[in-house]
Amino acid sequence: MAKSKTVVAAEHFTYRLSWSSKTDEYIATVAEFPSLSWIAPTRKSALEGLTSIVEEVIGDMSRAGEEIPEPWDERKFSGKFNLRLGSELHKAIALKAAEKGESLNTYVVKQLTTSEN
Repeated sequence: MAKSKTVVAAEHFTYRLSWSSKTDEYIATVAEFPSLSWIAPTRKSALEGLTSIVEEVIGDMSRAGEEIPEPWDERKFSGKFNLRLGSELHKAIALKAAEKGESLNTYVVKQLTTSEN
């Protein structure tokens, strides 16, 4: 994961809000700081609470000379990654791709794209 010693605005990180039926409250999380979360009765207060904590953490990390995670939106990706899946699964997927008349890469990309939605 790329990190930066530059102070980044808390608003630049990747936040997610979800509802918890167990607690009847909203849970805010931030991808760049997976150990942080905030629970509150409204979406707005959950996001505001977590943003405040992220600001504190960024300040603490900066004062300690620690590297601050780079926001997801600012990260660069090559479009490639290696995947180890075992010989039997590799064979099965290659066969499915061949049956569809597609390259293994095209087949896997299509499968990942459709399963994401």
